[in-house]
Amino acid sequence: MKNLIRHIVYTVIVTLYLFGAATDTCAQNRRSKHADQRSVEDFVGKVEKSEGGELQYFVENGDTIYFDHITASKVYSRLPKQKGKEWRKYYKLVHNFSKAYPYALVVKKLVVEADSTIAADNLKGMKREKYIATVQKELFDVFEDQMRSLTVSQGALIMKLVDREVGKSSYNLIKGYTSGITAGFWQGIAKIFGSDLKKPYDPEGEDARTEELVQIWEAGDYDAFYFSIFWKDPPKLAIPEKYL
Repeated sequence: MKNLIRHIVYTVIVTLYLFGAATDTCAQNRRSKHADQRSVEDFVGKVEKSEGGELQYFVENGDTIYFDHITASKVYSRLPKQKGKEWRKYYKLVHNFSKAYPYALVVKKLVVEADSTIAADNLKGMKREKYIATVQKELFDVFEDQMRSLTVSQGALIMKLVDREVGKSSYNLIKGYTSGITAGFWQGIAKIFGSDLKKPYDPEGEDARTEELVQIWEAGDYDAFYFSIFWKDPPKLAIPEKYL
């Protein structure tokens, strides 16, 4: 079997080599003696859209050459439904993640923008408080209804993911932008619902499975992964473009 595989690989390599050599020979016959090997970029000025607008092409010496770029994608097999407490827990995590992580990314973007504005405009005292109050009002107007529709577990997951993305716990973010009293108040509320605003994100321990989902998301494979589990696309959140 190993010898057969080697033979197949060898045959493919030789075939590609000979084909490449033959192609080079034909191409050289068409070029002038001073021309070098060219790529698609050399024909930028000659590129046209096909009639349907789906493929680009250029024409050289009467030959029409079509080209396109194909993005690689990962395909997940459609998994059979699993049973048991641990699987139910994992399914819940995957579903909650699809609703929580986009908001954590929004928070990350807003924190970066807020810190940059405060530093660039040297906002202090009342000016800083006024700016933060303005941002808070805008966010409440845009996201209040969406936040109210989240479950307690989804809210807790957002807080964990915010810690991962920003590098600060939700408690320290609230304390930094408002006050320790406000942060303490919300910490008390979180405790009532079994959450902890001070608890750090632990990618190698308690939050290892969540970290796996983050990696899948960052690789651009989350939608396919979600579909392989639930046999449907993940929920699409109504987040305005400016916050993405």
